Amino acid sequence: MATCLVSNEPTLNPMVGIATVTDEAPIEVPHDVAEIVVVRHGETTWNALGRIQGQLESELNEIGWKQAEAIAERLSKELKPAAIYSSDLMRAKNTAEMIAKRCHIDEVIVVTELKERHVGSLQGYVWGEIKEKEPEACNAFFSTQNDVEIPGGGESFDQLCERSVAALEEIASRHKGERVIVVTHGGVLRAVYMSLTQEPTAGKIMNGSLNVLHLSEKKWQFKTWSDVSHLNEVGFLQRGFNGDSLQL
Repeated sequence: MATCLVSNEPTLNPMVGIATVTDEAPIEVPHDVAEIVVVRHGETTWNALGRIQGQLESELNEIGWKQAEAIAERLSKELKPAAIYSSDLMRAKNTAEMIAKRCHIDEVIVVTELKERHVGSLQGYVWGEIKEKEPEACNAFFSTQNDVEIPGGGESFDQLCERSVAALEEIASRHKGERVIVVTHGGVLRAVYMSLTQEPTAGKIMNGSLNVLHLSEKKWQFKTWSDVSHLNEVGFLQRGFNGDSLQL
């Protein structure tokens, strides 16, 4: 796994989940750097209800579509991406397709390894009921032992980290000197952040947030984390995704 050097340029506050960035969007990407803009998909019906999606499908709701439009509008004014990648789940693909249209990219490249964590028998439940209805799976999800798989066919946190980071590394290897956009999920973003930084939390990860990562010489830099400044007029769920507690 690649090592990580956390950039000092943004002010990262993982407990709040919002990064303040002073630099303007780059005019170009250095030849030895792959710049990956990792986007969490727009809000869904199940996000609004507090229902666990995992790898089940849930459609973007009205706010989610507006978030996708706002993301696309922002990114269309920045450095044009060389490619756009997405999870194969529709909430991510729909968000990615909106961005692709505005950025004049002909296709969205689907990467199944970017999909959300499979959380086993927790999928489909509201967060507030899992302690009672699925105690074993709930305990596995919140276990501090990262190799514990969630009952019902779910992944361990280590498995999620391995496939998520590997997917980004593979994408980065194709795009040195270029900017690319990747649309994925809260669980994947959390896994990537915690795996690369070794921090105990990634804080809140908002629907529609932008996260800018650089990979150069096998070292990762976090340039922006959970930036939602483009959603000021649209709004977003303040609770975000926070896999460290039941308050999601």
